[in-house]
Amino acid sequence: MKEFMGNDFLLASGLAERLFEEVKDLPIIDYHCHLEPKEIAEDKRFKNITEMWLGGDHYKWRLMRANGVPEEYITGARPDYEKFEKWAETVEDLIGSPLYHWTHLELRRYFGCDTLLNKKTAREVWERCNAVINTDDFSVGGILKKFNVECVVTTDDPADDLAYHKQIAESGMSAKVLPAFRPSNAFALNDPGFPDYIKKLSDASGIAVTDYESLRDALYQRIDFFHSMGCRISDNALDPPVFKRYEESEINYIVIKALSGQTPKSGDIKRFKTALFVDLGRRYNKLGWVMQIHMNAARNNNTLMLKTLGINSGYDSIMDEPVTGHVNALLDSLAVTGELPKTILYSLNPAADDIIASLAGNFQGGVRGKIQYGAAWWFNDTKTGMIKQMTALANSGLLARFVGMLTDSRSFLSYTRHEYFRRIMANLLAEWVENGEFPNDFDKLAEIAKGIAYGNAKEYFGM
Repeated sequence: MKEFMGNDFLLASGLAERLFEEVKDLPIIDYHCHLEPKEIAEDKRFKNITEMWLGGDHYKWRLMRANGVPEEYITGARPDYEKFEKWAETVEDLIGSPLYHWTHLELRRYFGCDTLLNKKTAREVWERCNAVINTDDFSVGGILKKFNVECVVTTDDPADDLAYHKQIAESGMSAKVLPAFRPSNAFALNDPGFPDYIKKLSDASGIAVTDYESLRDALYQRIDFFHSMGCRISDNALDPPVFKRYEESEINYIVIKALSGQTPKSGDIKRFKTALFVDLGRRYNKLGWVMQIHMNAARNNNTLMLKTLGINSGYDSIMDEPVTGHVNALLDSLAVTGELPKTILYSLNPAADDIIASLAGNFQGGVRGKIQYGAAWWFNDTKTGMIKQMTALANSGLLARFVGMLTDSRSFLSYTRHEYFRRIMANLLAEWVENGEFPNDFDKLAEIAKGIAYGNAKEYFGM
């Protein structure tokens, strides 16, 4: 029987261990996350492990709710230690959950604590972690340096002034911190807050948005501004993906009506989203950006809790809407004129792994790994999900060009997920060799593993 989380954790052979040694200390390029630029700029220090671990982490919140923990101990006003204790009570029953692994990886790598977390040890772990948090080098900047984070790419609204990014760039922080352009609010034509958001965008861009053409111009202005601040990545949420043929002349009227307070029709929403996606894709391509597309997230499903807690509070799930026709058509609309940028496709629905991996092959060419099937995401960044995604990519594409792992996290304690991924990836490659499915050429295997862990992302994003 193996030791829990020993040196060979998730590594089933000597070859897997050798491959992991090759990649374990490589720098991290976190090309998609939800860390707060303000906290990075201010080199935030956390008051205790509860603030650092449970604040905003809806992965943990969902499991605490499933364990019957009252909401007052999750997002409510109970004392921080009591919240931590409720999480400890939940952890001890998380058999088979990646959160069990992540929790103990974080305790060991960040805090040097190898005590198993449970109800009995909660007080001991609380005190040990808080003692580390109170040391001089345990700030946001210290964490990024400790984990050899080379680059962090945050997720930012077009109307953001990026003042914190400028502050970070001037601070001399070891990690490069860059913005990513996420225009989700500009796509929300049917949202009651759309006119208010457009006012905010107008103010930020200096362009009065009154119709589609001025909306597009305002977004182009913000793209150019983001580019001047080092941005080279966009992030586009399509839940679900839509494609509907349109005439350019009709899109202006659709936006004018929405800004006047009229409720847009379903077909008009689809035409607008299609037109805006294509126009933005052209701009990304012109500037050499990478376009990320996140699909199949069913968000904010619990109406009562949405009203109580707001968005990003743990009430999202996997969507099973079809993607093939819409995504092929969207990408083809850009490819047909030679304006398709480098693109990463993510699907929250693991049933679409083979579909997306094969779809990516329709538009390859000119750039190594131009169209990526992105890392197992959100509900899928588990051992099972990672293996399934990489296997689908290997079956239908070129795994050796895969740009690898990202955190997609709001927590500065998530960088151990790169270790988790690197162990799983190394073991998967070794398993194929052990089964006689690939030659035992260690130099080639190490080259592939190091590319997936770090090198491919560095080349792909131009960092």
